[in-house]
Parts: sequence; structure tokens; C-alpha cells
Amino acid sequence: MLPGCPGTADSHAGYGRSRSGRCRRARNGRVGRASRTRNGPVGPASPYPQQAAGPASPHRNRPAALIPPGPVRRHECGRSGQCTALHEHFTGQSFVCGRGAPPRVVRWRDPPRPCRAPQRGGPLPLPDAEHAGPRSAPDAEHPVSGSPHPLPYYEDPSPSSGCRPPRAWYARSDARRMSLHGAWRFRLSPTARGADTTFARPDFDDADWDDLRVPGHWVLAGHGAPVYTNTRYPFPVDPPHLPDENPTGDHRHAFDLPAGWEPGPALLRFEGVESCARVWLNGQEVGHFKGSRLPHEFEVGHLLRARRNVLAVRVHQWSSGSYLEDQDQWWLPGVFREVTLHHRPAGSVADHFVHASYDHRTGLGTLRVECDPAGRVTVAELGLDLATGQSATVPVTPWTAETPRLYDAELRTPGERVPLRVGFRTVRVQDGLLTVNGRRVLFRGVNRHEFDPRYGRALGPEAMRRDLLLMKRHNVNAVRTSHYPPHPAFLDLCDELGLWVVEECDLETHGFGQQEWRGNPVDDDAWTPALLDRARRMVERDKNHPSVIMWSLGNECGTGRGLSAMAAWMRERDPSRPLHYEGDPSCADTDVYSRMYADHAEVARIGRREEEPLADPAADARRRQLPFLLCEYAHAMGNGPGGLSEYQRLFETYERCQGGFVWEWIDHGLRKRTPYGETFFAYGGDFGEELHDGNFVCDGLVLPDRVPSPGLAEFKKVVEPVRIGAGLPRAVRIGNLHDFADLSHLAFRWSYEAEGDVLAEGPLTVPPLAPGASAEVALPPKPAGRRGREALWTVRALLAADTPWAAADHEVAWGQLPAAPATPPPVPRSAGPRPRHGEGNLILLGPGAFDATTGVLRYLDGVQLEGPRLDVWRAPTDNDEGAPWQPGPRPAEQWRRVGLHRMRHRVATVECGRDTLTVRTRVASAGSGLALDADYRWSADGGRLRLEVSVRPYGDWPCPLPRLGVRMGLCGSLMTARWYGGGPGEAYPDTRAAARTGLWSMPVDALQTPYVRPQENGARIGTRWVELARSDGSGLRVEGEPEFWFTARRWTSEQLDAARHTTDLTPGDRVWLHLDHAQHGIGSLSCGPGVLPEYALTVAPARFVLVLRTVR
Repeated sequence: MLPGCPGTADSHAGYGRSRSGRCRRARNGRVGRASRTRNGPVGPASPYPQQAAGPASPHRNRPAALIPPGPVRRHECGRSGQCTALHEHFTGQSFVCGRGAPPRVVRWRDPPRPCRAPQRGGPLPLPDAEHAGPRSAPDAEHPVSGSPHPLPYYEDPSPSSGCRPPRAWYARSDARRMSLHGAWRFRLSPTARGADTTFARPDFDDADWDDLRVPGHWVLAGHGAPVYTNTRYPFPVDPPHLPDENPTGDHRHAFDLPAGWEPGPALLRFEGVESCARVWLNGQEVGHFKGSRLPHEFEVGHLLRARRNVLAVRVHQWSSGSYLEDQDQWWLPGVFREVTLHHRPAGSVADHFVHASYDHRTGLGTLRVECDPAGRVTVAELGLDLATGQSATVPVTPWTAETPRLYDAELRTPGERVPLRVGFRTVRVQDGLLTVNGRRVLFRGVNRHEFDPRYGRALGPEAMRRDLLLMKRHNVNAVRTSHYPPHPAFLDLCDELGLWVVEECDLETHGFGQQEWRGNPVDDDAWTPALLDRARRMVERDKNHPSVIMWSLGNECGTGRGLSAMAAWMRERDPSRPLHYEGDPSCADTDVYSRMYADHAEVARIGRREEEPLADPAADARRRQLPFLLCEYAHAMGNGPGGLSEYQRLFETYERCQGGFVWEWIDHGLRKRTPYGETFFAYGGDFGEELHDGNFVCDGLVLPDRVPSPGLAEFKKVVEPVRIGAGLPRAVRIGNLHDFADLSHLAFRWSYEAEGDVLAEGPLTVPPLAPGASAEVALPPKPAGRRGREALWTVRALLAADTPWAAADHEVAWGQLPAAPATPPPVPRSAGPRPRHGEGNLILLGPGAFDATTGVLRYLDGVQLEGPRLDVWRAPTDNDEGAPWQPGPRPAEQWRRVGLHRMRHRVATVECGRDTLTVRTRVASAGSGLALDADYRWSADGGRLRLEVSVRPYGDWPCPLPRLGVRMGLCGSLMTARWYGGGPGEAYPDTRAAARTGLWSMPVDALQTPYVRPQENGARIGTRWVELARSDGSGLRVEGEPEFWFTARRWTSEQLDAARHTTDLTPGDRVWLHLDHAQHGIGSLSCGPGVLPEYALTVAPARFVLVLRTVR
């Protein structure tokens, strides 16, 4: 249990995380450092296209059966129908009663009584605008009665009023619909109290209001400001109450119905509103709701007019629902998903449930579609035409994330035709494994929040598709929808492109962990209706997606009766999908054992089923038989994460360990401008928040603008589904790590390279290996070429044909094998030139001129430079800084404590030998008895200067070093870097899998990774030589004996460390070149384990050699 971050009684010990969840805190030393600017964010146009009304229905409109709010019914538990869920949500349906112990599924005693609108002679005509219905001006707070002290609706824990039952989402049908996107009228009030509701009247004058794009967030359009907190609620924790300071946005939107819109029932649908909305149409209140990332619908057909309908929506930033949405992201109020109007002809689809299972033993799929009202289902490709409720079993190709086979189908009822896409698959937990279609699956997954740096959570379709294309192209095969259901169109794309989805309910109460979980809503019966409502809205909306293979109860809520009630309802409604929840160590309500940020050693123990036992032997025995996954691991904050390769080896070694989901997909940096017009990405504290958690919101594999980070390149390499490595002599070993697909969809190519020059290349014939199989494949004879150069085989696996997610020749995997080593340079037969004294207090040695007092190199072939001098400091990464709840001192804290950021140099001697210049120095910091004795031994060979550096530690060092190497200041006119070694991106000791040995070139400025918070970046590993050149090709060349790291940038490490944002970095008149013998690893201590011991830069004697010369 963490100090200051209590967990449950069954909390595990570990890397500073409450096992009830990702116990996130602001980084030490970062909270409260606000940006120097306070400008509002950039206000862009909406990402959503304007949508035209749908086509007219071919079915004539008939009166529909409606179920209006009716009398309260009695449950079997003896309590009223509102004890566990609102009447209109559960009329005629099963639900879980949370008032008893244990929770149980109960049913209504008496059946629902449908009610029809009065009809006399056919449908009523739509009124014109001038025939307005009665106006309503209810009290401002709309208190919920039934208690001595009525709560306003936005504080009442119950989820909604007036909403229709949730139903399955579908993208299109022949029933008409219209989008209400566009410019709405808007005003902001500082409080939810005291505001009247006259604005809902159709004739209200809103001329002095502002325009606001919907979908969108008002705080991203200059009204108020966004707030970021990790686990802390940005308001007093006093559930269900909220402070009077509760920003409230009033919205108005006028619209005409399209021509041909027929009278009759219609649904007004909201896909997502944060955090509570109250809705009027044409002056009539239709209801209110909470549940920000969930759909809500209202029956409004009787209120519609042909012309000038006025929709009024009041949105509160905070509500009782906010206590259930403490999800480590920006708090962004507003109508951020679509608002649509749906015509519902008589006999149209009220709901449907597609059951499409697959038997891997027979190859047969079974289809059954439930529908209200009854209808027929046609699957032309399979020759099926079934009545709903009937089933048919036929041979099919199953759906998997690797082979996402979908069958086009059509659902027909008397009033509507709905296109369907059916994927046949079966998910089970059996024999201790999670299987799909009878096979174990390995998740190569990511956690995904919905985010855009301009639009917040108001993502357009292109951003969703871009996310998924990037994922597929980087070998991501699974998504956990942290921590709420995504936009429904996202799941359609997952069905189409092929990704496993763990869909998570819109639920997190993490902030209660700071008060020992007192008052936690998930263990309070008064909140159970809201929990069940959220579970039902998720399951009912998305139950027909084959990509969704698990439901997740929520995230970091501790434990409680409400979660058990949710689990019981989900199992009753949809037994075909296993349940996930990480927060209960006993796994009482789940089908998989899930953990966050377990270190490598713990994962290995769990893989061997040797984890720490639970107190209850029966619960412990059950848990040991469950499959295991890391629902969050490899915290991708800033530079990192490190240790991915080691995790993946564990997943591939232990059958029980079925992979995990990296935290997380995208940095949540909001686009903002300085007073000078420079754009940067803002994080917590940059909007003047009193309470915030700094840049902890920037922890993704892609930067806010969706540019892949080096961490994503590393992930792609580590999890690639084809293993290419050394085999028998003159052969390469190919292994198929897919779960379902053979290798027939890939084409393999080889190349033979000498110091980056491709001497020969061609296709490589690889058999279509089955999943799990491997083979030795012979390589062609080595081509003739100049001897003495290092040579490598590179084998690549490419897509053989275009796919929906990438074009042919897209690289899926690669590997390199040594072919021939480089020949060492010859040892000079005679001594080099003697050092001699020159003019101006200089010592001359070959092409070099040294300061006679300090021994520092000043000129090389007449070109001025500074250094090289020993350097052990790097601008700490987010993972170096670590999280404040982690046990023991964190690396950056230790480094600063011993003064590595302020090292001073003392020259002991400058000695001229027969053919060498030796400079002996001591490097130490003020107030410390620790030191490094560094000797520089220079010699010359023609136009080359050879530097041998020897380092000996003095004192008992308590911590590893950040880096060990030398730093040089060079002329700022050096524009381009060209090198032979690891590339093209940055790499560190535990993030080097993606570094491919080759010949690379790029501008010096492009060597940098623009992390949202500046930090150490840009190192290139395994460098044999590097050249920094001007536009005319002249410059400096450095060679290693045998290799080194290099980093080049236009600011110092000290300037990089001092910067809070990229705009704080101003290029100087120098290029600072770091030539490192070693680097400390990266790890993921920002919210996970630190650097593995084998990647720690332990303080010890060291020696390295560099050769410098100019290039003309």
C-alpha cells in the first residue's frame, strides 16, 4: 500500500502502484510550473463534415408503440422500480437488483403496457413554427423530489430522466436521419444555481450570445479553460454534491426539417455530452442525463415542427456523474459527439442482437439475430434468409483481428432496412487461457483515450481512421478503450480493419483512493442505478461488434457491491464475452487476472503461477487458473518506454501471459500559442489551474499531432509477428508469431550491405508457415565486393498485396544478420608527430591546436571548436524523474543530489610526450567528495586526431551515471548529419530493438524528438562514424574504435533541462555534439518499473577511443 495512496485491504505491494489501479500523481518538481503564457488555445473549425439528411423511407409512416414513463413498478425484492434503475430504462427487461446481498438478477412482476399516441384519421401533421407548443419555464435547479432535502438533478446520483432504453448502434439504414452539427448559439454561466430556463423558449432572443461549433468543447473555444488532473477531483470530494462554482453552458440550435420528413415518432440522440445535460425541444422539456461517453435518446416526434425547431441544451461541467469519471485526462465539458434526429417509422428496428458464433472444430458458423420487432435477415453470400429468432449453421470463414472477415447482411422489419456486417467468432476462457476460435491470443495492445490537440474529445472520422491505420502499420493488434466506450464509429473501423477490443465502461472513481475509499460510489447502493445504467448503455450500444471480445467493468474504482451488480447484469445479458476488471485482486467478478505495471520479475512469477497467494485459498486457487494480461504496462511518458523487449519475451515464454496494453496511445497536449504566435502543446498548469498534475497527461506512443514517437517504432519492432534471426550457417531462421494467419500474405526480400551500401538484393522464398511454425531458409551466395568493410544481411517481410490498412510492400518485420566483420585499421608503423608549442599559448599536434593551460582542443585543421570535455549529465527524462510514489530515490533526484548537473573541471597536468599530449583532470561538483578522474591522451596520424579517454571513479558512488562521454561545441553552420550505425531514430540501451544498422542522413534539427516536455532525446546507437557537414560538404568526421553513441543539437543539456515547453528552446550559434561511450537506460519509472540492472550505467573504470578529422 502506498504512502498517501491507500489501496484496498487486498492491495499488493509493488512498484509504487496501488494494485487497485494506476496510482497516478503529479511528477515531483513539475506540479505548479505553469507556462509563461496564458493565451487561450487555438480555435479551429470543427473536424466534422456537415451531413445531409438521410433518404426518405420507402415504408409509409404508421403510429408506433411507445412506452412512456409510467407508474413505479415493484421488484421481487419488494422495493420500487427505482431502487436500482430508472423505470424507463428497465421496463420489461432483466436487471440486477443491488439492494440485496448478494446481488441477483430479477424481473419485473408485471409486463410493460405499451401506449399508443391518440390517432384520429391518420398521422397528425407537423406544426409550423408559428404554431408553437406550450412553453415551459421550470425551476432552475429542477430538484428531484422524494427526500426531505431534494437534490438538484445534476447532483442526484440517478443517471437520467426521460431517456429511451439503450439500443444497438448502427451507422445507417433507410430510415431518415439528420445531423444537427454546426454553429449553435452559446452562453456560459459561472454557476449552475440561480440560472433561469427562459432561454429554452423558442422566441428567446439569443442575439447577444456567441456561436459555438458542435460537436466541441466550450473550454477549447475561448469560454473558460480546460483542467487536467490525474486522480484528484478538481472539486471538493463531497458526493454527490458539487460546489456552486460549476460552469454551465446554455446551448440553442434552430433547425428546419428536411423536405419530405414524415410525421410520427422520432428520436433525438446525443452520442456524448460532458458531464450532465438537460434538454428542451420547442420549449418542452424532454429530460436530462449523465454519463459523458454514452448515448442517450429522447422521443421527440410529437414536438417536431416543419420549420424552426429550437433545441435547447443546458450542460453542467460538474455533476454527480463527474464522481464516476475521474479518468486521468482533461476535464472538457460540452456537447462533444454528434447530435442527430432519427425518424422512426412504424415497425422500425427498436433493437437487435446479432449472435454469430464459430466452431473451430467443424469450421461452421451459427447465426441468430434477435430483433424487436420481428423481421428477416439475409446473408446473400451464405445463401441465408432467416426469420429473426431463428438460427442457421453453415460453413464460414471466421473473423479474427488478423483475418477480419465480415459478411454483408441485411436486417428487414416492416418499417426499416438495416445493413449489417457479421463476423463469426467465439471467445472463451478455457484451460486457463483466453481463446478466440479455439486458439490462444497474444495481445500486442495499447490503451487509447480519445484525443485531438485542437478538438479535445470531439474526434472526427479521419482522426479515428488515422489512429487505426497507424496502429495496424505498427503491429498493434488490440485496443483497450481507456476508460470509456469510444465513439461507435471507431468500433466499426476495428471490425473492418481487424483489432481486438477490450471495451471499458465509462467508470473510474480513483480519487476516492486518497481517502481510503470512504464514500466510494461503487460500494454505495444509492449509486448502483447509475453504475448499471452505464454498463447497460455500453453493452447494448456495442453488442454487435465482433471486434469487442471483452467487456471491462471500469478502471481503478476499488471494489464494491455496485461492480458485482454490473458484472452479474453483463453476464446475464451477454454470456458470450468474458469480463475484465483490474481493480479487484481476488478476480471475484472477472474472467481474467489483470495487473498494471507489474515488473518483469513479477510477470515471470505469474507466468509460472507462483504469484503471491490471496488470503482466501479458494479465491487463490481460482485466480491461479485464470489467464493473465497487463491491462497497462510500459508507461510511454516522454522518452521511452524501456524494457519492452524483455516484457515481450515473457509473453512469448509463458502461455498464461497473454500480452498487454501499453499506456498509452497519444500524448494529450493541447495546442496553444505564445504571445509571439509560436505554437506549442500545453499540459496541466498551462491554463492557470489551481490544482493540476503537470505533464503526466503526455504519456503516449504518438505525439499530440499523431506523429509517431521513437517509442512506437520500438514497439513495432518488439512485437512484430514474424521473427527473423540467425539460423544455420548461410541461412536465416523465419518464425511465424501470428495467432491465426500463415505467411502467405507476406513477401520476403534480402539485401547484402557493406557499410550501408547495398551490393545486392532480391526476393527470398519462404514457405507459408502456419502460426507458431518456423523454418531455416537458405541465403544466396555472398556477392563480390570490396573486402574489409563490415557486411550485413538484411531480411524484410513485406505485404505481398494491398490491404485496407497499408499498401503492398509495407514492411511488417525485419532482421539483420552479420555477414562479415570490419577489418581493424592498421597500426601505424612509426610514431606520430611530436606535440610542439605554437603562438598564442597553443600546443600543436598534427591537425589539432590545444590550449596550453587547459589542454582543451581549440582548432582542428583551422576550424574552431570547444572541447571535447568529459560529460556525465543529461536532461532528465520523465522516466528519470520517476513518479513521487515510487519506492526509493529516483534517478534524477539522485543525480541532482550528487551534483551531476553542475560538474566542474580541474586540470591537474598537461603533459607533452614523444608523440602524445596527455591531459589529466578531475571532474566533481561543489559540496561533494565524489569525483571522476579523466585522462585525455591525444595522438596524431596524418590528418587524424586520436583521443583515448580513461575514466576512474573516486569515492563511493550511490547511483548510476546518466551518460559517460565527451561533449563538444561546433560551428552552427553544420547543418547535416550523416552516419553509419543504428538508425534512423533515437535509441538507448533498453530501447534499441528498432535501431537498424545502416547508412543514414538527416538535418541536425531532425535528429531531435520534440517531446511535449523537453528532455534527453536524439541519441543514435552503435555509431561507427558520423559526419556533420555544411551545405558545401565540409565539416567534421568522428570515428569510433569500435563504436559510440552520438547526439547533436543546437542547445545544451542544461538549456534542455530548464525548458518546460518546446518554445522555451532557442537555437544558439553552436551545435553541441555528444560522443558517448555509454548511456543509462530509460525504463518506465514515470509510472512503472525502473531500468533493469543490465541497462544501468554503473560507475566503474572505463576507457574509450574516438578519432577526429575534418571533411573537405
